[in-house]
Amino acid sequence: MKVVTVNGEQVAAHLSMGKCIDLMANALKTLAEDASIQPLRSIMWLPGKKGLLGMMPAFEGDTRIMGIKVISVFPENQKAGLSSHQGVILLFDSKNGKLLSIIDAEEVTAIRTAAVSAVATRSLANKDARNLAILGSGVQASRHLEAISLVRKIEKAKIWSRNHQHAEQLVRHESGKLNFKVEACKTVQQTVEDADIICTTTAAKEPILSGEWVKQGVHINAVGACTPSSRELDSELVVRSKLFTDRRESLFNEAGDFLIPKKEGLIKEEKIGGEIGEVLLRKVKGRESREEITIFKALGLAVEDLAAGYYVYKKSI
Repeated sequence: MKVVTVNGEQVAAHLSMGKCIDLMANALKTLAEDASIQPLRSIMWLPGKKGLLGMMPAFEGDTRIMGIKVISVFPENQKAGLSSHQGVILLFDSKNGKLLSIIDAEEVTAIRTAAVSAVATRSLANKDARNLAILGSGVQASRHLEAISLVRKIEKAKIWSRNHQHAEQLVRHESGKLNFKVEACKTVQQTVEDADIICTTTAAKEPILSGEWVKQGVHINAVGACTPSSRELDSELVVRSKLFTDRRESLFNEAGDFLIPKKEGLIKEEKIGGEIGEVLLRKVKGRESREEITIFKALGLAVEDLAAGYYVYKKSI
Protein backbone atom coordinates (compact mmCIF):
# COMPACT_ATOMS: atom_id res chain seq x y z
CA MET A 1 0.00 0.00 0.00
CA LYS A 2 1.50 3.32 -1.10
CA VAL A 3 0.82 6.12 1.36
CA VAL A 4 1.66 9.65 0.28
CA THR A 5 3.51 11.63 2.94
CA VAL A 6 3.29 15.41 2.70
CA ASN A 7 5.49 17.65 4.85
CA GLY A 8 4.94 21.25 5.85
CA GLU A 9 7.03 22.70 3.05
CA GLN A 10 5.01 20.78 0.48
CA VAL A 11 1.76 21.96 2.05
CA ALA A 12 2.93 25.57 1.83
CA ALA A 13 4.01 25.10 -1.80
CA HIS A 14 0.67 23.65 -2.91
CA LEU A 15 -1.89 25.46 -0.73
CA SER A 16 -2.10 29.20 -1.27
CA MET A 17 -4.23 31.30 1.07
CA GLY A 18 -6.46 32.40 -1.78
CA LYS A 19 -7.14 28.82 -2.85
CA CYS A 20 -7.72 27.74 0.73
CA ILE A 21 -10.34 30.47 1.22
CA ASP A 22 -12.32 28.97 -1.68
CA LEU A 23 -11.86 25.44 -0.32
CA MET A 24 -13.09 26.48 3.12
CA ALA A 25 -16.16 28.23 1.75
CA ASN A 26 -17.08 25.07 -0.13
CA ALA A 27 -16.42 22.81 2.87
CA LEU A 28 -18.60 24.98 5.14
CA LYS A 29 -21.43 24.98 2.61
CA THR A 30 -21.21 21.20 2.25
CA LEU A 31 -21.36 20.89 6.04
CA ALA A 32 -24.41 23.17 6.24
CA GLU A 33 -26.12 20.97 3.63
CA ASP A 34 -25.68 18.01 6.04
CA ALA A 35 -23.57 16.21 3.46
CA SER A 36 -20.59 15.92 5.83
CA ILE A 37 -20.19 14.15 9.17
CA GLN A 38 -18.54 16.26 11.88
CA PRO A 39 -18.35 14.69 15.37
CA LEU A 40 -17.14 16.73 18.30
CA ARG A 41 -13.41 16.59 18.87
CA SER A 42 -12.02 14.45 21.67
CA ILE A 43 -9.43 16.01 23.96
CA MET A 44 -7.01 14.32 26.32
CA TRP A 45 -5.44 16.77 28.78
CA LEU A 46 -2.07 15.98 30.29
CA PRO A 47 -1.59 16.21 34.07
CA GLY A 48 -1.51 19.84 35.14
CA LYS A 49 -3.21 20.82 31.85
CA LYS A 50 0.08 22.06 30.38
CA GLY A 51 -0.80 20.48 27.07
CA LEU A 52 -3.34 18.32 25.30
CA LEU A 53 -3.81 15.80 22.54
CA GLY A 54 -6.79 16.54 20.30
CA MET A 55 -8.44 13.98 18.02
CA MET A 56 -10.69 15.35 15.29
CA PRO A 57 -12.43 12.85 12.95
CA ALA A 58 -14.74 13.72 10.04
CA PHE A 59 -16.20 12.71 6.71
CA GLU A 60 -16.06 15.51 4.11
CA GLY A 61 -19.06 15.13 1.85
CA ASP A 62 -17.77 16.94 -1.23
CA THR A 63 -14.50 15.04 -1.59
CA ARG A 64 -15.96 11.84 -0.06
CA ILE A 65 -12.85 11.57 2.09
CA MET A 66 -12.81 10.43 5.70
CA GLY A 67 -10.00 11.08 8.10
CA ILE A 68 -8.76 12.41 11.36
CA LYS A 69 -6.47 15.13 12.56
CA VAL A 70 -4.40 14.25 15.61
CA ILE A 71 -2.75 17.31 17.07
CA SER A 72 -0.94 18.32 20.23
CA VAL A 73 -1.48 21.78 21.68
CA PHE A 74 1.14 23.22 24.02
CA PRO A 75 0.55 27.00 24.40
CA GLU A 76 3.84 27.58 26.22
CA ASN A 77 5.86 26.18 23.31
CA GLN A 78 6.27 29.60 21.75
CA LYS A 79 8.54 30.63 24.61
CA ALA A 80 10.89 27.83 23.55
CA GLY A 81 10.68 28.67 19.86
CA LEU A 82 8.42 25.72 19.08
CA SER A 83 5.00 25.64 17.46
CA SER A 84 2.05 25.43 19.84
CA HIS A 85 0.17 23.11 17.44
CA GLN A 86 1.85 19.98 16.04
CA GLY A 87 0.41 16.84 14.49
CA VAL A 88 -0.76 14.97 11.41
CA ILE A 89 -3.83 14.57 9.23
CA LEU A 90 -4.66 11.04 8.09
CA LEU A 91 -6.73 10.75 4.91
CA PHE A 92 -8.65 7.55 4.15
CA ASP A 93 -10.61 6.47 1.09
CA SER A 94 -14.25 6.15 2.22
CA LYS A 95 -14.95 3.42 -0.37
CA ASN A 96 -12.58 0.85 1.06
CA GLY A 97 -10.92 2.40 4.11
CA LYS A 98 -7.49 2.59 2.49
CA LEU A 99 -5.05 5.03 4.06
CA LEU A 100 -4.13 7.52 1.35
CA SER A 101 -1.95 10.14 2.95
CA ILE A 102 -0.21 11.39 6.08
CA ILE A 103 -0.03 15.18 6.00
CA ASP A 104 1.72 17.67 8.26
CA ALA A 105 -1.12 19.24 10.28
CA GLU A 106 0.78 22.28 11.53
CA GLU A 107 0.92 24.03 8.16
CA VAL A 108 -2.59 23.00 7.12
CA THR A 109 -4.00 24.27 10.42
CA ALA A 110 -2.12 27.54 10.11
CA ILE A 111 -3.47 28.25 6.62
CA ARG A 112 -7.02 26.96 6.92
CA THR A 113 -7.73 28.68 10.26
CA ALA A 114 -7.04 32.10 8.77
CA ALA A 115 -8.80 31.14 5.54
CA VAL A 116 -12.00 30.33 7.46
CA SER A 117 -11.82 33.74 9.17
CA ALA A 118 -11.49 35.28 5.71
CA VAL A 119 -14.63 33.44 4.57
CA ALA A 120 -16.49 34.81 7.59
CA THR A 121 -15.11 38.31 7.01
CA ARG A 122 -16.11 38.26 3.36
CA SER A 123 -19.63 37.23 4.40
CA LEU A 124 -20.15 39.49 7.43
CA ALA A 125 -17.87 42.55 7.47
CA ASN A 126 -19.03 45.84 6.00
CA LYS A 127 -17.92 46.08 2.37
CA ASP A 128 -15.88 49.23 3.01
CA ALA A 129 -14.06 47.87 6.09
CA ARG A 130 -10.50 49.22 5.89
CA ASN A 131 -8.91 49.17 9.36
CA LEU A 132 -7.75 45.83 10.77
CA ALA A 133 -6.78 45.00 14.36
CA ILE A 134 -4.96 41.80 15.30
CA LEU A 135 -4.71 40.72 18.94
CA GLY A 136 -1.84 38.26 19.24
CA SER A 137 1.55 38.01 17.56
CA GLY A 138 1.96 34.33 16.73
CA VAL A 139 1.45 32.30 13.57
CA GLN A 140 -2.25 33.09 13.35
CA ALA A 141 -1.64 36.82 13.66
CA SER A 142 0.61 36.66 10.61
CA ARG A 143 -1.75 34.42 8.63
CA HIS A 144 -4.75 36.62 9.41
CA LEU A 145 -2.95 39.68 8.08
CA GLU A 146 -2.60 37.87 4.78
CA ALA A 147 -6.04 36.25 4.70
CA ILE A 148 -8.14 39.29 5.65
CA SER A 149 -6.29 41.48 3.14
CA LEU A 150 -7.47 39.11 0.39
CA VAL A 151 -11.17 39.73 1.11
CA ARG A 152 -11.18 43.41 2.13
CA LYS A 153 -9.13 46.38 0.93
CA ILE A 154 -7.15 46.93 4.13
CA GLU A 155 -5.42 50.30 4.45
CA LYS A 156 -4.05 50.00 8.00
CA ALA A 157 -3.44 47.21 10.51
CA LYS A 158 -2.60 47.44 14.20
CA ILE A 159 -1.04 44.60 16.21
CA TRP A 160 -1.15 44.02 19.96
CA SER A 161 0.62 41.36 22.01
CA ARG A 162 1.13 40.85 25.72
CA ASN A 163 4.80 40.98 24.81
CA HIS A 164 5.13 44.28 22.95
CA GLN A 165 8.49 43.23 21.49
CA HIS A 166 6.79 40.31 19.79
CA ALA A 167 4.27 42.69 18.22
CA GLU A 168 7.10 44.89 16.99
CA GLN A 169 8.91 41.87 15.56
CA LEU A 170 5.77 40.83 13.69
CA VAL A 171 5.39 44.33 12.27
CA ARG A 172 8.99 44.31 11.00
CA HIS A 173 8.55 40.85 9.52
CA GLU A 174 5.27 41.58 7.75
CA SER A 175 5.63 45.20 6.66
CA GLY A 176 7.68 44.40 3.58
CA LYS A 177 5.14 41.83 2.38
CA LEU A 178 2.04 44.00 2.60
CA ASN A 179 0.84 47.03 0.67
CA PHE A 180 -0.67 48.73 3.73
CA LYS A 181 0.65 50.23 6.95
CA VAL A 182 1.19 47.95 9.95
CA GLU A 183 1.99 49.22 13.45
CA ALA A 184 2.40 47.77 16.93
CA CYS A 185 0.30 49.13 19.81
CA LYS A 186 0.86 48.85 23.54
CA THR A 187 -2.78 48.44 24.64
CA VAL A 188 -5.74 46.49 23.32
CA GLN A 189 -7.94 49.59 23.53
CA GLN A 190 -5.55 51.59 21.34
CA THR A 191 -5.38 48.71 18.87
CA VAL A 192 -9.14 48.31 18.36
CA GLU A 193 -10.51 51.82 18.86
CA ASP A 194 -10.82 52.60 15.13
CA ALA A 195 -10.93 49.02 13.82
CA ASP A 196 -13.50 47.82 11.30
CA ILE A 197 -12.32 44.20 11.60
CA ILE A 198 -10.82 42.63 14.73
CA CYS A 199 -9.14 39.21 14.88
CA THR A 200 -8.39 37.70 18.29
CA THR A 201 -5.69 35.04 17.91
CA THR A 202 -4.38 34.63 21.47
CA ALA A 203 -4.01 31.88 24.05
CA ALA A 204 -5.99 33.98 26.57
CA LYS A 205 -8.13 32.23 29.16
CA GLU A 206 -9.76 35.45 30.41
CA PRO A 207 -11.27 38.24 28.26
CA ILE A 208 -8.82 40.59 26.58
CA LEU A 209 -11.35 42.45 24.41
CA SER A 210 -13.94 44.63 26.13
CA GLY A 211 -17.25 45.61 24.59
CA GLU A 212 -16.80 49.22 25.66
CA TRP A 213 -13.79 49.58 23.33
CA VAL A 214 -15.52 48.31 20.19
CA LYS A 215 -17.34 50.70 17.88
CA GLN A 216 -20.58 49.94 16.05
CA GLY A 217 -20.31 48.09 12.74
CA VAL A 218 -17.24 46.03 13.61
CA HIS A 219 -16.77 42.44 12.52
CA ILE A 220 -14.82 40.20 14.91
CA ASN A 221 -13.14 36.85 14.21
CA ALA A 222 -12.65 35.17 17.61
CA VAL A 223 -10.14 32.42 16.94
CA GLY A 224 -7.99 31.75 19.99
CA ALA A 225 -10.10 30.25 22.80
CA CYS A 226 -11.56 26.79 22.15
CA THR A 227 -12.52 25.35 25.54
CA PRO A 228 -15.64 25.92 27.68
CA SER A 229 -13.65 27.68 30.42
CA SER A 230 -11.58 30.06 28.27
CA ARG A 231 -12.56 33.15 26.30
CA GLU A 232 -11.12 36.22 24.60
CA LEU A 233 -14.28 38.38 24.52
CA ASP A 234 -16.05 39.83 27.54
CA SER A 235 -19.77 39.25 28.10
CA GLU A 236 -20.73 42.84 27.27
CA LEU A 237 -19.30 42.48 23.78
CA VAL A 238 -21.11 39.22 23.11
CA VAL A 239 -24.40 40.70 24.35
CA ARG A 240 -24.00 43.67 21.97
CA SER A 241 -23.29 41.48 18.95
CA LYS A 242 -24.83 39.04 16.51
CA LEU A 243 -23.00 35.74 16.87
CA PHE A 244 -22.07 33.29 14.10
CA THR A 245 -20.00 30.12 14.22
CA ASP A 246 -18.61 27.31 12.08
CA ARG A 247 -20.70 24.59 13.77
CA ARG A 248 -23.47 24.98 16.36
CA GLU A 249 -22.71 21.71 18.15
CA SER A 250 -19.09 22.77 18.63
CA LEU A 251 -20.17 26.19 19.89
CA PHE A 252 -22.58 24.69 22.43
CA ASN A 253 -19.93 22.30 23.79
CA GLU A 254 -16.56 24.05 23.39
CA ALA A 255 -16.85 27.84 23.19
CA GLY A 256 -16.33 29.71 26.43
CA ASP A 257 -16.96 32.96 24.54
CA PHE A 258 -20.58 31.77 24.21
CA LEU A 259 -20.99 29.39 27.16
CA ILE A 260 -19.79 31.75 29.91
CA PRO A 261 -22.20 34.64 29.15
CA LYS A 262 -24.94 32.02 28.63
CA LYS A 263 -24.22 30.60 32.10
CA GLU A 264 -24.35 34.15 33.47
CA GLY A 265 -27.90 34.40 32.08
CA LEU A 266 -26.99 37.21 29.69
CA ILE A 267 -27.67 35.39 26.40
CA LYS A 268 -29.65 32.42 25.14
CA GLU A 269 -29.21 30.04 22.21
CA GLU A 270 -31.41 32.36 20.17
CA LYS A 271 -28.38 34.69 20.16
CA ILE A 272 -26.86 32.55 17.42
CA GLY A 273 -27.29 34.09 13.99
CA GLY A 274 -26.26 30.83 12.36
CA GLU A 275 -23.34 28.92 10.87
CA ILE A 276 -21.18 30.56 8.21
CA GLY A 277 -22.10 27.78 5.79
CA GLU A 278 -25.77 28.67 6.28
CA VAL A 279 -24.99 32.32 5.53
CA LEU A 280 -23.19 31.29 2.34
CA LEU A 281 -26.20 29.18 1.30
CA ARG A 282 -28.58 32.04 2.22
CA LYS A 283 -30.35 29.80 4.73
CA VAL A 284 -29.87 32.51 7.36
CA LYS A 285 -29.25 36.24 7.18
CA GLY A 286 -25.77 37.60 7.83
CA ARG A 287 -25.15 41.25 8.63
CA GLU A 288 -28.42 43.20 8.55
CA SER A 289 -27.15 46.76 9.09
CA ARG A 290 -23.98 48.83 8.89
CA GLU A 291 -24.13 49.45 12.65
CA GLU A 292 -24.48 45.81 13.70
CA ILE A 293 -21.51 44.17 15.44
CA THR A 294 -20.92 40.66 14.12
CA ILE A 295 -18.81 37.95 15.74
CA PHE A 296 -17.56 34.80 14.08
CA LYS A 297 -16.61 32.32 16.78
CA ALA A 298 -14.27 29.79 15.19
CA LEU A 299 -13.74 26.40 16.82
CA GLY A 300 -11.85 24.73 13.97
CA LEU A 301 -13.36 21.69 12.28
CA ALA A 302 -11.89 18.48 10.91
CA VAL A 303 -13.90 18.86 7.68
CA GLU A 304 -11.82 21.97 7.03
CA ASP A 305 -8.61 20.01 7.54
CA LEU A 306 -9.80 17.22 5.26
CA ALA A 307 -10.83 19.59 2.47
CA ALA A 308 -7.47 21.35 2.58
CA GLY A 309 -5.56 18.11 3.09
CA TYR A 310 -7.23 16.35 0.18
CA TYR A 311 -6.39 19.24 -2.13
CA VAL A 312 -2.73 19.04 -1.08
CA TYR A 313 -2.74 15.25 -1.46
CA LYS A 314 -4.09 15.48 -5.02
CA LYS A 315 -1.41 18.05 -5.86
CA SER A 316 1.28 15.75 -4.43
CA ILE A 317 0.55 12.55 -6.35
